Formats: sequence, C-alpha cells, structure tokens
Amino acid sequence: MLGEKEELDAKELPHLLRKKVNDAVKTLEGVKSVDGEDVCLVPVSKLATATPKPKGRKRAHGFIFVLGGLFGILLAAFLADRSDMIQLSALPDLADLNLDSLTGILPAGFLRDAKSLSQHEREVVNYDSFSVGLHLLSQGVRAHHPVIMIPGVISTGLESWGTEDSSRQYFRKRLWGSWSMMRALVLDKPGWKRHIMLDKETGLDPPGIKLRAAQGFDATDFFVTGYWIWNKILENLATIGYDPTNSFAAAYDWRLSYANLEIRDQYFTRLKKHLETVNEISGKKAVLVSHSMGSQVIFYFFHWVQSPEHGKGGSDWVERYVESWINISGCMLGALKGLPAVLSGEMKDTAQLNALAVFGLERFLSREERAEIFRAMPGISSMLPKGGNAVWGNETWAPDDRPDQKVSFGTFINFRESNSTHSPKNLTVDESLSYLFEHTDSWYRDLVLKNYSHGVAHTKQEVMDNERDHRKWLNPLETSLPYAPNLKVYCFYGVSKPTERAYFYRESQDPTSKLNVTIDTGVSIGEVDRGVVLGEGDGTVPLLSSGYMCARGWKIRRYNPAGVKVVMYEMPHEPDRFNPRGGPNTGDHVDILGRQSLNDLILRVAAGKGDLIEDHVVSNIVEYSSKVQIFDDEEGEDDG
Repeated sequence: MLGEKEELDAKELPHLLRKKVNDAVKTLEGVKSVDGEDVCLVPVSKLATATPKPKGRKRAHGFIFVLGGLFGILLAAFLADRSDMIQLSALPDLADLNLDSLTGILPAGFLRDAKSLSQHEREVVNYDSFSVGLHLLSQGVRAHHPVIMIPGVISTGLESWGTEDSSRQYFRKRLWGSWSMMRALVLDKPGWKRHIMLDKETGLDPPGIKLRAAQGFDATDFFVTGYWIWNKILENLATIGYDPTNSFAAAYDWRLSYANLEIRDQYFTRLKKHLETVNEISGKKAVLVSHSMGSQVIFYFFHWVQSPEHGKGGSDWVERYVESWINISGCMLGALKGLPAVLSGEMKDTAQLNALAVFGLERFLSREERAEIFRAMPGISSMLPKGGNAVWGNETWAPDDRPDQKVSFGTFINFRESNSTHSPKNLTVDESLSYLFEHTDSWYRDLVLKNYSHGVAHTKQEVMDNERDHRKWLNPLETSLPYAPNLKVYCFYGVSKPTERAYFYRESQDPTSKLNVTIDTGVSIGEVDRGVVLGEGDGTVPLLSSGYMCARGWKIRRYNPAGVKVVMYEMPHEPDRFNPRGGPNTGDHVDILGRQSLNDLILRVAAGKGDLIEDHVVSNIVEYSSKVQIFDDEEGEDDG
C-alpha cells in the first residue's frame, strides 16, 4: 500500500492510482467465470472468485489450536461456580487483560505464529478490499442515488448512557457489539443482564438504565474488532464516490418493538426527515439497503410514513422519495429459529454443542436465562413465523417438502413421546405459536400480541382494512407494498446452506428449571441433526421466508397494488473451505454482506444501473411458492 512505502512525490500519485486501478481490473478479468453469476454491464462472475493460496496453513492452524487452548483455560475459569475455583473479579488486572499483556509469558514460537497469521489475514483483506468498487469504477460506474443502510438484528452496537451508580462504569461503553460487552458479561453478568434486558411490562428502558443504539457507520461496520458486518460494503461504496454526505447508516435499537422505536427514539420520524433532506440536497430519490430484520423495519416504515395518524407523509410519499429498496437476506416471513429461542432458550447453535460445551454454557448462561433475555427483547419476537399453516404446512405436508425426506416440515415442533404431559401431539407453526403463548409468562404474551400479527389477509378488503392497524404493518401477507409505481424492489439472498426448519422436543428433566421442554438432541435421522430438522435457506432464514414474497407473494395484486417491479437474485453458498467467513462466494446470512457479487449488485443499483439486473433463481423457490396455500382473490384459487 502507498502508506507503507517511502514518501512519494505528489505528482506521481495520479499515475500510481491509475496503475492500481488498471492492475486490479486486469486481475479481475483474468479470473475464471462461475456458472450462473453473470450480471449485466460487466459479468459479476469475473469478480475475483479466487483468492491467493494461503501460505503456512499448518502453522496458522497450530496457532489457532494454541490460542483456542488458552481461551479454553480462561473460559473454564470463567464458567466455574463462584465457590469452585477463583473469584476472577477479585483480580484487578484481569479487567485490563489483552494479548499485549501476555507477550512476556507466551512462548516465542506462539507469538511468531500469531504475527504470521495476522499478516496473512491482512493480505487476504487487502486483496478483497475495494476490489469490486475498483472494477466498477474502471467501467464508469459512479455514485448517483443517496444510499441509506438499515442493518439487521444484533448487528448494531448498543452503548450505555446511564449515569446511575450501577451504570457509570459503563458510560458510553458498548454493552452489545464490542469487547466491553464480553468483559461485562464475564465479570458482571447480573449487571450486564440488567442493562441489556428491557422492562417486561413496558418494553422500554428499565428504571435507571439507558442503553441506546450507537450511531454512524461505526455502529454497523464491525461487530467486534476484526469481525466485519457492513465494512466491505462501505469500502466498495466509497470507491465509487460515496461518503457521509451521500450515504448514511440508520442504526436502531433492535431490542425494541417497532412501535417503541418511534415512541422512545423517534426512529421513523428521523428516518423520514433524513430521506426528505437528502432529496432536497441532491435532487434524487434514495436507495434503501436493508439486511435481515432491517427489511422488516423498512416494510413497517413504508406503512408508518404514509399513515395519517403517524408519519402523515401521504400515500405518494414513497413514490416521491424512494428510488429502490435492496432487500438483503430479508426475513419477510420470519426466522423460524426465533421460536425455540424464546420457548426454551435454544437453537441449532446450542443443540449441536458437545456435552462439555453444553455443560459450560449452562453453568455460565443457562437455557432459562437465555430464554428470559430473548423474551425481554420484543424486537427479537418480530421474527416469529408469519403466514401460519398456509405457508409452513400442516400435520402431513409442507410446500418445501422434498420427495426423499423422512420427516415432513409441516409439523414444526415434534415430540417422540406423544403421551407426555407437555406434548400431547406434534404441532404445526400455528399450533406452536399458541403453545408458546400458553407456556410463557403473560407479560411476554401481551408484549408480542400488542405489537405483531402472524396471519394472512386473503382478500383485498382485508389488506386495506389492515392499514389502520400498526400490528399488521410488519407482515407482508396482511398489508401491501406502498402504491409507488416507479419503486423497484431487489431481493438478494443466499441459498443452499442447511437451515433450521423444524425441531424435535422432549420434556425437560431439569427440576431447577421453569422451562417445561427442551430440544431432544437424541434424535438424528435423515434431515434431523440432534433434534434440529434442517431445510433450505441461508443458514439463518428459511428459503420460504426470504424468497416467497419475491417469487410469488408480491405478484398477487392485493399485496402489490401498484405493480412494483420485483427482481430476485439468489446466491448459492459456495464457501472457501479455508476462509472462516466463507470467502467471496459465501451465501451465509451474515457473511453474504462481504460476497463480491452482492457488493457488485448493490453498487449497480446505487449508481442508477439496477434496471440491467435480471432474475437469477437457482433454488426451487418458484415450485415451493406455487404450493403455498395463498391465492389471488382477483384470479381465483385455480391460479394459485
């Protein structure tokens, strides 16, 4: 890089910059094409699908092994009962522990390997960084529309602004999305829980606690140091001319219900004002880029902004101020893993841990504690499944069942012991939601039902009536896209990664727990892996949730009265086996934000060239969508 070389004459800089761009283009054009990844203008397939062969893998793996061992020793101490080993909080130097403080006690070979791995990681980052933007820049692609980014669940940092005695030590420190969070969770778990959980009755701040979403690009670029979220998109946007004057990250407190986002933080009012301001300054409509839960936030905003009782923008506000909506990995019909998270504090990530890891996790943060935390974040419950049995199937069948599978996806919660006290029968999605509300505290049930709806509007009149009910605004099967004929919707999402689709449960044998059931990790047959039934998706959001509205739902007139153009572009999960984040061709729910073809598509839309993008479908979503039991009331059921 230039900054690492000796000082250069200022006259040489333009020449060197041009040379850097040309070299990058030659490199990119020399790469082999990947089937099905071509996009108009210059094929996306030519975006460096290969990375330099890593050197010293054995040494890197040895370093990781030693580092894992060191971390394991520390974690084992943290997980010990207070009376078992040591009181870590009694060691004043531990709070300031970092790798620099360990250099005097670690073996020289370990430190040498650490530096080697760190250098290799920097080389990989330098190779990938800015490459998509440089490629498009050489093709004349430049910043055009203002860009507003709306992040997904948990990817926005939360920092403390409380000044009570218990909060002063955390003032302006991030209690979500930083190493400060890790330290607080380990050394002051009760205090961390008090700060991170919302009031169970109001869904707002508990007395004396004030946690707020971090703001600016720093709020979403990295989760913790080294673990990027939006940073690669920011790098590439900057390369074609974006900066804080024409792009903006609309971070929000993802714990809050959507109504409380406006009540406490005036989030939607601020978003509306920002979009109007950038339009006034630039004279151009904005491109909205949302990820995961952020896509639900945008859909809710569309209804809020045109409501006479709320945003008061009028029915044509979206048409006037929004050019396009890029919906990345949007959980439009929910993320099924959210239900077991609030029911029993579990999901695939916990069910598939080995026995020792489960023991450690339970000692540190039990299932009961995890369920309580998830329930006290009403925003998480916005992703409970929508559409009921019409979308997700019944007792014997589901639209996305495959011919050779042993267990139908139609029963969402399954019990091996049908005569169990807490499991009289296997449950569909509709029945599972009822089961959840029957077996959780009334405060949680009230928070969810007061803010969200999970049904289907089967007629145009129902959809129109639902515009007056804010609980329906989140659900694209109960309300419609805005009447904005010139709006474009782009659905970009990953496929081909096993994703949670259903579960096997059993009665809990823990007499100390208030939870009645737990995932039955003893079941492993066919698609069932330790009690988790795996289907199609991006590893987090099932294919039906990310793809149905794009493939079929928004082609039904009552859900898209203006005939808004909807383009869907699927990206198969083809990870680099040696890259922990999957590399440039990953389709993972979060890591896809660093995928080169996704970055290319985002930049094209932002630059005003989105009209050249065409549908690219590699999954069976069209077939599955045709089997969903939702029909066009204007055409008749035979057309469904």
